[in-house]
Amino acid sequence: MVHVIDDIATERVKTLFISDVHLGTRGCQAGSLLAFLKHYEAQTIFLVGDIIDGWRLKAAWHWPAQHNVVLQKLLRKARKGARIVYIPGNHDEFLRGYAGENFGGIELAEEALYQMADGRTALILHGDKFDTVVRNMQWLAHLGDWAYDAAIFINRYLNFVRRQFGLPYWSFSAAAKAKVKQAVNFIGDFENAVIADARHQGADVVICGHIHHATIRQMDGVTYMNCGDWVESRTAIAEHFDGRLELIRWNDAVAQQATALSPIAQELQPAA
Repeated sequence: MVHVIDDIATERVKTLFISDVHLGTRGCQAGSLLAFLKHYEAQTIFLVGDIIDGWRLKAAWHWPAQHNVVLQKLLRKARKGARIVYIPGNHDEFLRGYAGENFGGIELAEEALYQMADGRTALILHGDKFDTVVRNMQWLAHLGDWAYDAAIFINRYLNFVRRQFGLPYWSFSAAAKAKVKQAVNFIGDFENAVIADARHQGADVVICGHIHHATIRQMDGVTYMNCGDWVESRTAIAEHFDGRLELIRWNDAVAQQATALSPIAQELQPAA
């Protein structure tokens, strides 16, 4: 089911799952994420890895004011009573040593098993532990990271030209990945590994990030969900109070003059 929300009035949900924000990079869509966090109020927010990009910050410092506001917004939500759980990924792996700690109301954890409103158990993890390139050939992972940044750079200027002609946003990097057989095969292998881990841990649902490929579907009796990212796709997952799971595609084409934004959501009804 697809529906469009036309106003910016606050929408309340039970849980939000957000991954791959990559604060500290030029590609981070911090403004869109701030509008999203303004629109949605949640009892619990899971930050599913790569929220801060330690790799890029280590190479060259880039931290505009909006990136700081994102962190302040999350801390403010924690102060107001929201439970916020930060599960580090590979780009913010420097936080993994603090698993079990609490900073300003934000809990840190390696991964989590979460009881949903309808009784199902969800496994929440970033997913990089299933990426052999990240684990065993980190130099190659960094090289791929630079290539991805280059693709985002091309996106920015390509879409500037497209806007001048009244054309919609088009992702060069997403199109390139879709054409590369190895990338398609990698996504399939990654998803199968995540599903196998979920089944091993007795989970009905698995929610992850890492590969910047937002999706929600049934696989081998498990609901597989990937949060996507806030670099290109601007996606997140919401759990409603009745247990419905929703993949939100946040479209701010209407908001380019700092007006209200409209998320487009794809819902998956929970199993009976």
